[in-house]
This record gives sequence, C-alpha cells and structure tokens, in this order.
Amino acid sequence: MRACLAVVLSLFGAHLHSAPLPLFDIHLHYNAAAREQFSPQEVLAKLDEVGIDQVLVSSTDDQGTQMLLEAAPQRVISGLRPYRKAGEIKIWMYDETVIPYLEELLALHRYQVFGEFHAFEEHIDLPVVQQSLTLAKQHNLILHIHGDAGAVRKVFDFWPQSQVIWAHAGFDDPENVTALLKQYDGLWVDLSHRSDISTWGGLSNSWREAFIEYPDRYLIGSDTYSMERWDTLASFALDTRDWLSVLPPDVAERIAFRNAQRLFSLND
Repeated sequence: MRACLAVVLSLFGAHLHSAPLPLFDIHLHYNAAAREQFSPQEVLAKLDEVGIDQVLVSSTDDQGTQMLLEAAPQRVISGLRPYRKAGEIKIWMYDETVIPYLEELLALHRYQVFGEFHAFEEHIDLPVVQQSLTLAKQHNLILHIHGDAGAVRKVFDFWPQSQVIWAHAGFDDPENVTALLKQYDGLWVDLSHRSDISTWGGLSNSWREAFIEYPDRYLIGSDTYSMERWDTLASFALDTRDWLSVLPPDVAERIAFRNAQRLFSLND
C-alpha cells in the first residue's frame, strides 16, 4: 500500500514540476498604445512569464515590429502590415499611397510575412490589394489574412503556390475550415480569438475532430491588438494549454509550436 502511495505521489510531484508546453504565438501586435506602456524588454519579460518562446509580430505602424525584432532577432518573426496608423483597417485597400509605403519598407527591412491584413472576398480584386499581393509574391512572403473563405479562395487563385495563414479561422465553422484545408495544401489556420474552441463544457467535439484530421495545419495566437488583450495574455496562455492538454500529446505539441516552427523553417 505504501509503495503504491509513493508511486502516486511521485507521479503527482513530477506533474507539478513539469515544464509548461512551449507556445509559438503567431498573432502578436506591438502597436503604438502598447509601445507607450511597455518597452521591448518588458514585452519579452511578459512573454517569458507565460511561456511564449517565439512570436510572429506585425504592428501599426511598423516601428513596433522593428523594435521587437532588434531586441530579440532569434525569437521574433517579422510581419509587414499595410497600416501606418490606427483606423486604416477598412480603408487601406482603397488608398493608392499604401503601395509606395510597402515598397519603401520592403527596401529597408526583411520580412517573412505580409500581414496581418484585412480583406474580404469583395476586396481581393481591388488594384491596391492586387498590387500588395504582387509585392508579397515578389518577396516570397507568407500571407496572413483576416478575411472570409471567399477571400482565401481568391488569394489562392491569384497565387496558387502561396502559403496563407487564415486569421481567426475566418470566424467560420470548423467543418468549413476543414473543407478549405482539404482543398489548399498551403493553407494554415490561426486559432486566435476563437472562444468557441473550448467552453465550460470542455474542448468542442467539432474542433477536436478538425485538429485530429489536420494536426499539422493549426497555429495559435494571442492577437494583442488592444491593451485589454495585453492584459489577458496570461489567461490566453493558460486557456490554450488547458484545451491542448486534452489532445494527444503529439497533436498538442504540433499546434502549440511545432507547426509554426515548420512553417517558418526554424529548428527546434
């Protein structure tokens, strides 16, 4: 009896002291309001506190991205947004001055991602969006799009060999997400801002099935577009690890960090 109790206590103690699952956050913004509150070093300390090892950063304006990249070049993947200031999300696709802005930054810095950019199906054929996608293609950038399923299809029509991260899974149903993953090998799904994945009832059965069917194509992100989102960064990490913990360990690791490492060609 004592031997059995010792084994149980040993296993329980090992669980308590086991390292938390590392996270690769592919949807971090270090926008102007956050820069006023936190230095790059303070941001990195916040990430350390919650166990986020690596990040994809895109910011409005680009200054935040460059500051974090300079502070931690081995830890930060840089994304280029088409926004120079807040409030341009719904109008950038009609603004021809966006193109010289993107060209200037692409000449100054190296990026791996274009986005996160907001564009829906009705926007993809607009000249500014087409020219932006052409620039991304010329620089072989991964696309990070916040849009609907129709926008994703049009992007692949424009550039069939592209690699596309679909922000928030398009706020679409997991069944529709799975259908798109089946259609496009270059599609990756960003799970940020999806409160329907796990509720008080536990991990959604529909999402569990989607993760098991395509375990190599899902990514996690915090989407710190506001100060409120920064304030809940610890909750994001805790909640993410909670629903990942009920998946098979290999699937959980892939979604937590390995898929992002593979997408960005990083070594473990």
